[in-house]
Amino acid sequence: MSLRAAGPAEAAAVAASLAALHAAAFPPAEAWGPDALQLMLEMPGSFALIQDGQGFILARTAADEAEILTLAVIPAARRRGLGGTLLASAMAAARARGATTMFLEVAEGNAAACALYAAGAFRPVGRRSRYYPDGGDALVLRRELA
Repeated sequence: MSLRAAGPAEAAAVAASLAALHAAAFPPAEAWGPDALQLMLEMPGSFALIQDGQGFILARTAADEAEILTLAVIPAARRRGLGGTLLASAMAAARARGATTMFLEVAEGNAAACALYAAGAFRPVGRRSRYYPDGGDALVLRRELA
C-alpha cells in the first residue's frame, strides 16, 4: 500500500480531494470542508498521509508532541487494514519529526475507531464532555512513540 504525503505547501492542491474523502467517511454534520482541511494542513508541523480515493490521516507535531486531527477511510475501503496502516505511518512520521507522544480525541460511541486506536496501543487519559455537536463525549487518547 503506497501512501502519498502532503504538507503545508500542498494544502491548497489537496484540500478538495481530502474534503471529498472526509465527506464519504463521516456523516454530513461531521464532515470537514476543503477550507477547514486546507487551514489545518497549512498549520506549522501539519502533514497528511493519503491513500488516493480511499482515505487519509491528518496530523501535526509541535515540539515533542503529535496530535491526530482526523483519520478518514471511506466505507468501501474499511476492514482491510488501511486505518491501521494510516495510523502506524502517522506515528512513524511524527516520530521522525521528533515527537515522543501522540494524542487524539475520538467519539466515545465510535466503537470501530476506539478499537482501532486500542489496537494501536492508545490509552484513555481524559474525557471531553459534550465535545461533539450531537452532545457526545470525546475520549482523549495518548500513546508513547518511543
